[in-house]
Amino acid sequence: MRRREFLGAVTAPLLVTNMSAQQAQPSTPPPTRKGRIKQGVTRGVFGRGATLEDSCREAARLGIKGFDLIGPDDWPTLKKFGLVPSMYPGGPGGTIPVGPSHKEEHARLVPLMHEAIDKAAANGVPNIIALAGERRGLGDAEGADNSVTFLDAVKSHAEDKQVTICLEYLNSKVNHKDYIFDHIAWGVDVMKRVNSPRVKILYDIYHAQIMDGDIVRNIRDHFQWIGHFHTGGNPGRHEIDETQELNYRFVMQAIADLGFTGFVSHEYSPSQGHDPIKELEKAIALCDV
Repeated sequence: MRRREFLGAVTAPLLVTNMSAQQAQPSTPPPTRKGRIKQGVTRGVFGRGATLEDSCREAARLGIKGFDLIGPDDWPTLKKFGLVPSMYPGGPGGTIPVGPSHKEEHARLVPLMHEAIDKAAANGVPNIIALAGERRGLGDAEGADNSVTFLDAVKSHAEDKQVTICLEYLNSKVNHKDYIFDHIAWGVDVMKRVNSPRVKILYDIYHAQIMDGDIVRNIRDHFQWIGHFHTGGNPGRHEIDETQELNYRFVMQAIADLGFTGFVSHEYSPSQGHDPIKELEKAIALCDV
């Protein structure tokens, strides 16, 4: 099971919306949105028990544009509902335990990334996730050097194919204890040295809040190096509403004002007893600035 699906499965409630009843209703056009923020989803927001087809149907009905971390075998299902496969899943760009920060992995990962870039470009997939890996005894400087070497080896191909490699920023305090890209400064240093329009940071707002806070200032200061956003409430990575500490409407307003044209994808897990579809509707409205 993929990491993101696992996280959603272990924390999310059973899907309580009656999708079968919804399917029987006549199709209606998606709600009118302001559209300054191009919103996407991950599977966890739909709760346990939701099939991919049902999730795509609901996403399209609500005006969602992209679906992150879905692999090539399922891209036809996304496209059937007019959804963009907005982020190629982990693997070619490493995993949380082992990634580009480990130079012994480069010989294996570089060809996988080249293959993924070609596949993404041929299928209209704009982004590929990369996961830096755990320290496992590596110093931060050595891990950064190794990551730069890996990204330098694939950036020209990504530029040629107009596919963006997004290196994810995760927390090492609560969820991923030894992950090396756990502070924004580390990732910005890597981005500056690689210096490619097709190598960016996947700025996960939940993780960033835990590690560095100062969310809007950091987004503004480092905006040129950010290619994709994920949402999640803190604490608990649940709904992005008044039950947690982040003011997501203010954060989205700042992102929109910067002219961001990429995806902001929801990656929270609905709390027990909450209707996943109603919570998603609220999240979409909150971020529609």
